[in-house]
Amino acid sequence: MSNNVKNVLSIAGSDPSGGAGIQADLKTFAANGVYGMAAITALTVQNTVGVEGIHLVPANFVSSQIEAIFSDIAVSSVKVGMVANAEIAEEVGTTLAKYRNLILVVDPVMVAKGGSPLLDKRAIQAVKDNLLPLATIVTPNLPEAAILLGSSIAKSEEDMIYQGKALLNLGSKSILMKGGHSEGITSNDLLVTENNYVWFNEKRINTKNTHGTGCTLSSSIASFLAKDYSVEEAVSKAKKFVTNAIRNSKNLSVGKGHGPTNHFYALEGSNKIIGE
Repeated sequence: MSNNVKNVLSIAGSDPSGGAGIQADLKTFAANGVYGMAAITALTVQNTVGVEGIHLVPANFVSSQIEAIFSDIAVSSVKVGMVANAEIAEEVGTTLAKYRNLILVVDPVMVAKGGSPLLDKRAIQAVKDNLLPLATIVTPNLPEAAILLGSSIAKSEEDMIYQGKALLNLGSKSILMKGGHSEGITSNDLLVTENNYVWFNEKRINTKNTHGTGCTLSSSIASFLAKDYSVEEAVSKAKKFVTNAIRNSKNLSVGKGHGPTNHFYALEGSNKIIGE
């Protein structure tokens, strides 16, 4: 008998508080009905208040984790989050380039929620050179898009369109410009492809519980791409998932800073399985 549950791999750092990184990715995979796997790039000392330390996994050990999974398991899609340094970014890119028809979501994690930098300039260039050209979709927030382009942060929809198209030139098949850092009553994300661009708008939620939202969105997109949805459909479904996870974060009580989203909001008060 064939198994219809898709297998999705996260290559990212660990967050011991559970709100971001591989912990958020695995929760998101489960919530969206796919089987989650993880290759760890770094261990962090962090909580909802901030990041206090990072312990890097050797680059060749990261690639060994990835190759062990691909040698044994049919991988439907991959999400890459925090790569920590240039050596790991290069190794991950070289390893993933071996696999044809790869569905790859790259979340260019560069700055922690509390403002701590997570990548230096050399690592940023390595992400641009080794990962973006392989990506099905790249999901930068506005500060990350600006860093990738070496420009100022987008202030308007016109800026977002311009920067999205500029990022597309770095090799990815599509770009999702996340507008959560912009001002206004709505949070507007922009999907840019070679032939089109599409806006995804949601009413902004007044909460500080936004720890790991980028991880959650990108891993949700990877989940739906694994299930054969188009990029536009996957982004639409993922946007709704993360919006509901943020909206229902009020039901959690985790930490004194930026709390996590509620990945399993649909299970509260019921016995149903989260899915589509």
